[in-house]
Amino acid sequence: MQAEVDPDQQPGAREAIRAALVDQASLVRALGSGRRRGHDQPQYQRVELRYVDLKGHRHLQITEYDERQAHTRNLAAGPDAAKAVDELLDVPYGSWHVETTTETLRLRYTKKGKELLHRQEDGREQETGHDRVKQRALSPDAPFLIELGISDHLGRVKPSRQSKYKQIDEFCKLLAPALDEAVAAGRIETGRPLQVVDLGCGNAYLTLAAYHLLTEAGHDVRMTGIDRNPQARTRNTRRVEALGWQDHLRFVDATIEDAELDVRPDVVLALHACDTATDDALARAVGWEAPLVLAAPCCHHDIQKQLKSVSPPAPYALMTRYGIVRERFADVLTDSLRAAVLRQVGYRVEVVQFVDSQHTPRNLLLRAARTGAKATPELESEYRTLIDEWQVSPRLAQLVLSDDREARS
Repeated sequence: MQAEVDPDQQPGAREAIRAALVDQASLVRALGSGRRRGHDQPQYQRVELRYVDLKGHRHLQITEYDERQAHTRNLAAGPDAAKAVDELLDVPYGSWHVETTTETLRLRYTKKGKELLHRQEDGREQETGHDRVKQRALSPDAPFLIELGISDHLGRVKPSRQSKYKQIDEFCKLLAPALDEAVAAGRIETGRPLQVVDLGCGNAYLTLAAYHLLTEAGHDVRMTGIDRNPQARTRNTRRVEALGWQDHLRFVDATIEDAELDVRPDVVLALHACDTATDDALARAVGWEAPLVLAAPCCHHDIQKQLKSVSPPAPYALMTRYGIVRERFADVLTDSLRAAVLRQVGYRVEVVQFVDSQHTPRNLLLRAARTGAKATPELESEYRTLIDEWQVSPRLAQLVLSDDREARS
C-alpha cells in the first residue's frame, strides 16, 4: 500500500519522520541528503542514522559525511538522541529516506518548499550490532569476487588484489547513498526494475560489483555492460552465467557513442574510460537524461595536447612550462570543465576523491544528479572566461552544449 500526503490537506510530514527516527525499536536506517531550495548548503553532504547497542544500552548512531570522510557519534537513546534528531531535522536537507521494520517513508521538499511525504508498507529486520562490516560496501566472500579472482575460495581478498578490491569497494560506497538520495528525491521511480548501464565496462569488475550491491540492497536490477572487447565480453558472459545472473545482466558489443538501449537508464557508470571516452560516456548519460551518473575519469590527453600549443594567460605561464606540472594541471582543468558543462545542462555535480592514491592515481569521481536546474548567467560567464583564457575546447562541451551556447563561448 502506498500513499502520498499533501501537507496542505494532511499536515504532519515532519512529525511522521521524527517519530520514525526516535523509535529505537523499529528504525532500521535513515538518510538525509541534498539541499533544500532557497537554503544554504548543509555542512555535511548527507547524514545516516541507525540504532546500535553499546555495552548493553541502545544508542542512536549518527554518521555525517563530507567530501572526504565520515564523522560518527553515538548518543544514548532518549532525550539526547531526540534532541539530536530535532537538530538534524532543522538542517535544510532536501529529502529524507527512512526505513523502519514496517514501512518506508520518503520526505522531499518541492521547489516552493512544500513537504511531500510518501509512505509504503515494507517489512525488514532491525540490526543493532555495533561491529558492522559496513565499513565495507562489498563483503570479501561475495561469490562474484571469488569468481573474478579477487578473493580466494575461502572468501579472503588475495594480497595481490587488495588495490582492485579497495577501488571497487570505495566506488560502491559512493554509489549506494547517491542512489538512495535519487530515489528519496523522486528522481528515480520505484515499483519497477532499476535500469543501470556501465559504459566501457572492460573486465566488468564494477559491473558485477554494482549489480551485486544494488541487488543485495533490495533493488530489482537490470544491468547492461557496454564494451567492444570481444575476449572480455566472452569472459564476462561466462562469469555471469556461472553466478546465475544472466537473466538480468547482459553485455553488449558496441562503442560508447553507438550503444543503443531498449530502456532509458536510471544510473550510468563509467570507471576509468580513457581520455575523451569519459566525455563520450557523460554525453550519452546527458542524452539519456539519466537521473544519476558516476564517472571516474582516466587519462586526460585531450586538454594536455591543447595546452601545449597555447599561450597561458598571465601570470600562469609556469603552470605549463614543465611537463609534469602541465599534465597534472590538465587533469584538474579537464574535470573542472566537465563539471561546469554538466551543471549547464541540468546536473548537480560533486567532484570527490573516491579512493586513496596508493590504490590508483586516477582517483577522482564525478557524481552528477539530474535536477533540471537551468544554468545561471554567472556559471556560464565563469565557464566562458575559463575556456577563453586557456584557449581550450572541452570535448564534452562539443558533444552536449547547443551550437548557439558553444558559439557564445
